[in-house]
Amino acid sequence: MSKANVVDSSAWLEYVGGTERSSLFSEAIEDVDNLYVPVICLYEVYKKMLRERGDDAAFTVTSIMRNGHVVDIDSALAVSAARYALPLADSLIYATARKCNAILWTQDGDFDGLSEVRYIPK
Repeated sequence: MSKANVVDSSAWLEYVGGTERSSLFSEAIEDVDNLYVPVICLYEVYKKMLRERGDDAAFTVTSIMRNGHVVDIDSALAVSAARYALPLADSLIYATARKCNAILWTQDGDFDGLSEVRYIPK
């Protein structure tokens, strides 16, 4: 059985953008049965895609993201996230990974050194 995965927003953008770094995150993203998607990642990715490529592209990308298990923010997750010394979105993403007992795949240095994080520096 594969380990559960959470992929942060910047890694999603690498993957859907088909960049040279996209393959670094494909294993986690394409294993949709074990993929958990924080709702804050849907927000961040949709907003960036909308601004840079328009509504159709933003909708298409977030449709792909919804193939995983979308994890909403509830009061328990919000309180859990508040315990981490990270920016708001990062705290919610990390709390989601911890709630789902998942590996967090990221290229964001804010997560470097945290437990159960697969940090791939840029």
